[in-house]
Amino acid sequence: MQFGIMTIGDVTTDPTTGTTPTDHERIMATVAIAKKAEEVGLDVFATGQHHNPPFVAPANPPVLLSYLAGQTSTITLSTSTTLITTTDPVRIAEDYAYAQHLADGRLDLMMGRGNTGAVYPWFGKDIRSGLELAVENYHLLRRLWREERVDWQGEFRTPLNSFTSTPRPLDNVPPFVWHGSIRSPEIAEQAAFYGDGFFHNHIFWNIEHTTQMVNLYRQRFEHYGHGAADQAFVGLGGQVFMAETEKQAKDYFRPYFDNAPVYGHGPSLEEFERITPLTVGTPEQVIERYLGYADAVGDYQRQLFLLDHAGLPLNVVLDQIEILGTEVVPVLRREFDARRPAHVPSDAPSHASLVAEGPTSKHLQVRPAQPSDEGER
Repeated sequence: MQFGIMTIGDVTTDPTTGTTPTDHERIMATVAIAKKAEEVGLDVFATGQHHNPPFVAPANPPVLLSYLAGQTSTITLSTSTTLITTTDPVRIAEDYAYAQHLADGRLDLMMGRGNTGAVYPWFGKDIRSGLELAVENYHLLRRLWREERVDWQGEFRTPLNSFTSTPRPLDNVPPFVWHGSIRSPEIAEQAAFYGDGFFHNHIFWNIEHTTQMVNLYRQRFEHYGHGAADQAFVGLGGQVFMAETEKQAKDYFRPYFDNAPVYGHGPSLEEFERITPLTVGTPEQVIERYLGYADAVGDYQRQLFLLDHAGLPLNVVLDQIEILGTEVVPVLRREFDARRPAHVPSDAPSHASLVAEGPTSKHLQVRPAQPSDEGER
């Protein structure tokens, strides 16, 4: 099973000191976090995509991922959001293929619509067309990565005539794609249709909702002939803060939680813990909490944690990654692997595994062969 870190790249004032990092400090902290994640044996580092303050998560994630490719050697580099709605699919195809080469295949990405309404008109789009944009743009992206010459006529961009995206994907095998969604069943359906991964970043949601969304994806994954429902590729988000005792963890983290731009001044820390995966306590409490998620959604392949947010100092974040990598993840990995049936994949597809599938791989098809389901989609 894959464990890793995701960042949203927020630039937030530390409520305990009044210190706000500069953009440069926050960007270099992100690099340090990715390198620390690899050092302690984590599998994935993922970055968001933002075009607006107070975030410095890259507007063009392949810039950061390409730099990290030269700073790391084993960790998979990913996005926690690639804005498929407001980023031109031609740009996505070319930039991520280039980054895939620089990372020697250690790259995948997660598609997302984005929930910041103001961003859409900045790029000439309408948020009311978000779902339609996600569907059309992703299908074009698949063609650009899988066909050397593309003729395209769609609703949301200018036509393409005998267009070739360059560079071609490494070994002619496109990166594996996850589709991230919190509340849209249409995106779970899209992920299932193509046999891609489905990532439910439920850091603001209760597990009952998460279970419902994951189960829909699993059922449709099986319906479209990609394998049994329990073989579908599922990822979850998470948030933790750890210390030797629960009291120490809560005493330290509470001012950060209470003043966080996203959820501060709302539910109490305890209430938020009760209804979301946020766990503030000991490593043992984190282990117990997260082992329970496989009971709710089934055996899954990727767990990403948000640690560097709400103004937490870099040295504290690095300590949290150390605890996660040395005390928490080894136990989670062992326990998840022990309970996983042999026919259920333990990891998401990698570049090496997709190359090994050869030229008949479903992954290489623009539109995977589907059962006859006229009128159901």
